[in-house]
Amino acid sequence: MANQQILDMALKQMEQSINPVTLTAWFDDAEVAAFEGSRLTLHVPNEFKKEIIESRFIEPLKAALKTLFDDDIEVLIITGEVSVKAPEMIGVPKDTYTFDHFIVGSSNKFAHAAATAVSKKPAVVYNPLFIYGQSGLGKTHLLYSIAHELRISHSEFKIVYVKGEDFTNELIQCIQDGDMQNFREKYRTADLLLLDDIQFIAGKERTQEEFFHTFNAIYEAKRQVVLTSDRPPKEINTLEDRLRTRFEMGLLADIQPPDYETRLAIIHAKGEQYGCTIPPVVAREIADNIQSNVRQLEGTVQKMKAMHELMSAEINIELAHKAIDEVRTESPGLNPTPQLIMQAVANYYCIPVEQITSNKRSKDTVQPRQVSMYLVRDLLGYSLPEIGKVFKRDHTTVLHAVDKIKNQMTSSSEISDIIKTLTDNIRSL
Repeated sequence: MANQQILDMALKQMEQSINPVTLTAWFDDAEVAAFEGSRLTLHVPNEFKKEIIESRFIEPLKAALKTLFDDDIEVLIITGEVSVKAPEMIGVPKDTYTFDHFIVGSSNKFAHAAATAVSKKPAVVYNPLFIYGQSGLGKTHLLYSIAHELRISHSEFKIVYVKGEDFTNELIQCIQDGDMQNFREKYRTADLLLLDDIQFIAGKERTQEEFFHTFNAIYEAKRQVVLTSDRPPKEINTLEDRLRTRFEMGLLADIQPPDYETRLAIIHAKGEQYGCTIPPVVAREIADNIQSNVRQLEGTVQKMKAMHELMSAEINIELAHKAIDEVRTESPGLNPTPQLIMQAVANYYCIPVEQITSNKRSKDTVQPRQVSMYLVRDLLGYSLPEIGKVFKRDHTTVLHAVDKIKNQMTSSSEISDIIKTLTDNIRSL
């Protein structure tokens, strides 16, 4: 969770008792300077705002943060110049993303064991560690857990966490500012580099070049690299071969969607963590309805707790369905369907969605149809016969479509960009 997002979520909580217009007036230019341990440092532009926030809003802000993290968070308000620190896990709640809070099941046991081993012997075993799986299954949780353990056992470590997209954006900014020395100092001197969603650097020539040298500098200095992706290296089609081979020389660990028993365990554990007792029949209903996303399971429990406390609603199956519907409405991209994918593709190509499953074979229809089939295969993991049923085609037609898009992604940057854009669009819906 990004630092500024934490403040945004806290302010959203505060809107339940304070006029949103008032909050905007006093917090519109407030920025999170740091979030370390149990202290949030908030920067405001002048002493006047500092005094008002401290006198009128500090306690509601603390209460909102306690609701979010189930822990007492100290709040420090500062003014003046602020030097932006490297993302050394700043913003990670102190006791939330740890191995203790990670529910282990058959679907993630191997990845959890590998992450635990790295946290005990960094740069000795499994370097690099490459964790891959669909969105919302706990990859970032494992990164944060490694960092948490190493902060305790190696307090001298420089731990740097960054998302692939942010790494790219920061590189672009540093190139524009002529500040590459600080950029390289920041990343190449890390004792532990955690890079989330590495697939976002694929296809970006300058970013891959810079990360190649960053990786080499850290690896050759016998320091640890941990990476995550939504797919294994061999399936990141626009990733340079020299990076792919380096990623594969370490340990690859996949995370699959949780099985039924693991989903139940997650629901009950999150309920206990949030101080919310969930009846077994309600837990079973949630586990039956959310089958492939840990983040949505957690979000449903949080929603139920909020409805229970704020609306005095009984925690029952009806409330569970309301919470599930709200979570899916807020983030349908975490659990896309073939229909959602086809709609996103149709919108991109500016054609009616019905045209994708029609019998039309015109050029403006065939490619959107093939792209849709590829994305259903890639994002949802449907089998060829299952995709054929959705698109009213036989499995050999589906195989031809999927292979054609794969080949085009290797030979054409245009189709690679289209697939990436559509994937990002679907996941952000």
